[in-house]
Amino acid sequence: LPRVSDGSMLFLMHLLSKRKPESEGGTRIGIILSGSPLFNGSAGSGESEIRRWILENDWLEAIVALPTDLFYNTGIGTYVWVLDTDKEPRRKGLAQLIDATGIHTPMRKSLGSKRRWLMDEQIAEIAHLHDNFEETPVSKLFDTEDFGYRRITVERPLRLRFQVTRESIASYMAGKPFQNLKDKQEPVRKALESLAGDTLWMNREDFLAELKSALKTRGIKLTTAQLKPIWMACGERDEQAVICHDAKGNPEPDPDLRDHENVPLSEEIQDYFEREVLSHVPDAWIDKTKKDKKDGQVGIVGYEINFNRYFYQYQPPRPLEAIDADLKQVEAEITELLKAVAS
Repeated sequence: LPRVSDGSMLFLMHLLSKRKPESEGGTRIGIILSGSPLFNGSAGSGESEIRRWILENDWLEAIVALPTDLFYNTGIGTYVWVLDTDKEPRRKGLAQLIDATGIHTPMRKSLGSKRRWLMDEQIAEIAHLHDNFEETPVSKLFDTEDFGYRRITVERPLRLRFQVTRESIASYMAGKPFQNLKDKQEPVRKALESLAGDTLWMNREDFLAELKSALKTRGIKLTTAQLKPIWMACGERDEQAVICHDAKGNPEPDPDLRDHENVPLSEEIQDYFEREVLSHVPDAWIDKTKKDKKDGQVGIVGYEINFNRYFYQYQPPRPLEAIDADLKQVEAEITELLKAVAS
């Protein structure tokens, strides 16, 4: 299901629920939607899973991007989705995107937000682009898999240095974990104060060894869960510190450095990871516990259709001389207006 604030894709799913099987000739569907159904929702979300359902079943025939300002009550861009549950052979496994945003006629008088309309000849031109099913600057063909990706979780190791200060002791003592120690509070406070000073520990294991020794001297032993709030209060991230490891000896991930990468379905995850991630952060790794619920492979599958990416045309900025000349002209006009006001 999509999010409750946008029911556009529910209309699309309702239409598809009425489809005929291929044995009965299938069904062709056309519906006008806003841009949000193309890309809303990350991998694994309701919107992404709906797009996945449509594309993996090869029902998407074409999407046509229409000009803005075509409708009375909104100026937003709109898109015609054309779906077919029994595609003709040449369209099997492919989806066509048509950029018709530049095909329109201005109205002599606006009607609300409606400032443009499509003449019969222009509608025929768009239909011709669809029927030709060819690559042009405004018509592009894609494999249905081209819109898919796997969202992998990239982890980096936790590196902490430790120093016991008055501030870190006060921070720890203000928290609930310290309050729960009850009769152990005073010995723990004294143990921490005995470690306070300028000493820096670049290894968590060394710091914990010193802390446990100070606690043992005062007849106190804390569990791992009770020790964690202490080292969290005294620790600070430092790229030069030794990597922290868990009980099994594996590097512990740093939540603040966690990132995600969208790997195209057409690429091998490891190849992409080595090229795009390891070349920049050699200590990173993929969290292989994050798997797709449907196919069970590493990375959560997502689908999106980004029109801007496929039809973007680079427009070089104007020369600095031209911009500077425009600014001087505007300054001169402002000066003349001020003189007129002053006189």
